Amino acid sequence: MTQGRATTIGFSAVLMWALLALFTIGSAPVPPFLLNALCFGIGGGIGLIWTARRGFAVLRTVSWTVYAFGTLGLFGYHFLYFTAFRIAPTAETGLIAYLWPLFIVLFSGLLPGERLRALHIIGALVAFAGAALIVLRGGVDLGGASAPGLVLGFGCAVTWAAYSVLSRRLGKVPTESVTVFCLATAALSLVAHLALEDTVWPENTLGWLAVLALGLGPVGLAFFTWDIGMKRGDIQLLGVASYAAPLLSTLALIAAGITPATPVIGAAALLIAGGAALAARASATGAKSR
Repeated sequence: MTQGRATTIGFSAVLMWALLALFTIGSAPVPPFLLNALCFGIGGGIGLIWTARRGFAVLRTVSWTVYAFGTLGLFGYHFLYFTAFRIAPTAETGLIAYLWPLFIVLFSGLLPGERLRALHIIGALVAFAGAALIVLRGGVDLGGASAPGLVLGFGCAVTWAAYSVLSRRLGKVPTESVTVFCLATAALSLVAHLALEDTVWPENTLGWLAVLALGLGPVGLAFFTWDIGMKRGDIQLLGVASYAAPLLSTLALIAAGITPATPVIGAAALLIAGGAALAARASATGAKSR
């Protein structure tokens, strides 16, 4: 598989994550950890189908430490994310949580064989500014009440960036291993639900379809394609391009009539596209110099 193809496959995860907010709204009033358990259970089912192509024996070749790492990454990120928004359900929390693409770009410089260029960093910062325009449309409030949520949001950003970048070091580990990550995360999410939440199911067929769509895409197949992108694709370009997720998510909400269109969306689009273009140029320059 070429790096370009792996990068394209990895970016498909970003496209799927763009539908996360829309489907999550549709799944209401299911509480977060129960939703997590349902969706990762569906995602694990997809993984079982994926794994059947090569045979389940491939899962026995993976070390338990890798399974622990993957489960910690998926469950840890979602646990911190949901908890952060329970403590401080603010736009600022969401913005801090969206530092993970920038951290992926920065952390990638620590990987063997990877060269972090100035345009990668500039592109990531420009794209982050675009994401900030979207997330902070309602203004900024960094008061003391938001501090715990901001800290947890920062923690979830670091967790997902570390999971993504360290996946590169596990390049020989088959993507089928994500099946176990998903199923283990579903089990831990169920435990968290039973300990922390009341059980509330979707109210109608549309709600169940939203849960199914989440499990099939943003909280299912996306983790498999992201794994391919992180292990074999252009990690810096994928990091910057990930800022397309909040933009595309907002556009999906606009199309659904949930969020109004504003000039800010257009400005954010230009910043995110510009940041991605800078990162792409840096990656192309690096490829030519090798």
